[in-house]
Amino acid sequence: MPFISGRRCRRILAAAIAALFLLGGPALAAPQAAAKAAIPPQSFVFKAGADENALAEIYHYLTQMDAAELAVTLKLFRVRELINQGHVDDPAGRDLMTGAIRGAVAAAGDPYTDYFDAKTLKDFLAEAEGSFSGVGLVLGMRDKQITVIAPIESTPADAAGIVSGDRVLAIDGQTTKDMPLDKAVSLIRGPEGVPVTLTVSRAGENNRDYTLVRAVIQIKSVFGKMLDGGIGYLRLTYFNNHTGEDLDAAIRDLQAQGMQAVILDLRNNPGGLISASVKVASRFIPQGPVVSVVARDGSRRTSNTEGDNLGLPLVVLINGGSASASEIVAGAIQDTHAGTLVGTRSFGKGSVQTLVPLGDDTALKITTARYHTPADRVIDNIGIEPDIFVTLPLDYRETGSDLQLDKAVEILKEKMQ
Repeated sequence: MPFISGRRCRRILAAAIAALFLLGGPALAAPQAAAKAAIPPQSFVFKAGADENALAEIYHYLTQMDAAELAVTLKLFRVRELINQGHVDDPAGRDLMTGAIRGAVAAAGDPYTDYFDAKTLKDFLAEAEGSFSGVGLVLGMRDKQITVIAPIESTPADAAGIVSGDRVLAIDGQTTKDMPLDKAVSLIRGPEGVPVTLTVSRAGENNRDYTLVRAVIQIKSVFGKMLDGGIGYLRLTYFNNHTGEDLDAAIRDLQAQGMQAVILDLRNNPGGLISASVKVASRFIPQGPVVSVVARDGSRRTSNTEGDNLGLPLVVLINGGSASASEIVAGAIQDTHAGTLVGTRSFGKGSVQTLVPLGDDTALKITTARYHTPADRVIDNIGIEPDIFVTLPLDYRETGSDLQLDKAVEILKEKMQ
């Protein structure tokens, strides 16, 4: 038997798989014949509507696979063809392959890597702009359970009393066990005025159903006001495309009222855009690095401050709902000793996602890196410990007793003496 190199074998098998994918039944019945012929892609007889460029791209990807990957890929195409030919319900081939994509994404084992269909992509982009229809929950994954990172302020979820750390067990009666994060988000969102029921678990309490009426969520990401004694209070609820300019406007307003010190409240801020976090941190830390994004090959991209900082005494409030971009800002302030962190440990979401368009209004959101603070700390699955640990009583909403804010005011008054 003549010797065939590994690369040659891969090319032959790749041609067989590509033939199987495009030609259907005959190739399924005798894939070995296609392999023996080693048919070059340009010689295939296409099905009606087949795209020669798509075939060339498929062939390219197949030739990059090792033998084990090719064997599984061949099995995938055989399964697709068997279902197409014999399943009693005659499911659409496009749906089968879309399901395979979702399976590949789930197999990555990362809740923040998602496949977006057209609807989900539209919702995701709307959220970045600060408006979407839903109940106002930002979700993550903790211990393989759908977990509330934070409710967005002044939304149906916030008004109902859902809090950071709550676990969503079911959505309209459908269990979330083994449910991908993107599917949970899609089920909770929906048309304005339509209710959705969430079954929620909270530590130390019985499970409870919350029926929330979906609304258009308009995210105003920055609130500012003056407290007594020349202390400015800045509350950031999210990091979107408008946060940087909104923060600058709020700062100017407080400066006009005589601001001499600042409280930056990042509690229950689930994060958002890294670019917005760099703009925010730039107002509070000395010139230099804000965050470094480190890829799996060790390559590093560092974002530095933009513009001047306020140079005022500063306290930052954080809690378990402070995540992602909030942790970038808090970590930069802590590492540069620009302010004092008060509250409880942050959520620990320190991975970076990149949105890659796939065509047909679909996209892949893929985790491509982890961020490091200026002191090269990794936050992912760890979080940031405050400089001064202060918890809130469970009934603080009813009593209005905000011990964390009170502590921040106390610290600033001492710094201002």
